[in-house]
Amino acid sequence: MEKKLIDIQDYPLASKRKDLLTTFTGKSLADITLTAIMNGEITDADIRISSDTLLLQAQIAEHTGRTCLAENFRRAAELCSLPDDKILEIYKALRPFRCTKKELEALAIEMEDHYQAVLNAKLVREAACAYQQRGWLKADPQKHHPAF
Repeated sequence: MEKKLIDIQDYPLASKRKDLLTTFTGKSLADITLTAIMNGEITDADIRISSDTLLLQAQIAEHTGRTCLAENFRRAAELCSLPDDKILEIYKALRPFRCTKKELEALAIEMEDHYQAVLNAKLVREAACAYQQRGWLKADPQKHHPAF
């Protein structure tokens, strides 16, 4: 669920609304200090952006009429819960000629069912349709191709 902003004047969040921002692990920006880093109190996960922060950015984009950018922030927010290797797998699958339409549909279902990444699953399905129209899908190994 998206947090509510008081006003568009909250942008940029890092300087005007630090109180709303947390890292992937829930730390506040105030917790991320050079001393904490030097003492080993900050891990890689502590400096990753949170889905909440991306959803706040989406709200700002939406309020300024930048709906495409807002949608990108919402998709990015969904991806925060995915492991890095899964994101790389999705990236590779979306390259032309890498997957069949059936494989892309299976990926979309996995994204919805295992990660609740509904917006990203929709994007994968849209890509599958576009690739089909352009002839960019990998040949389906289940289909019989007549010999020439």
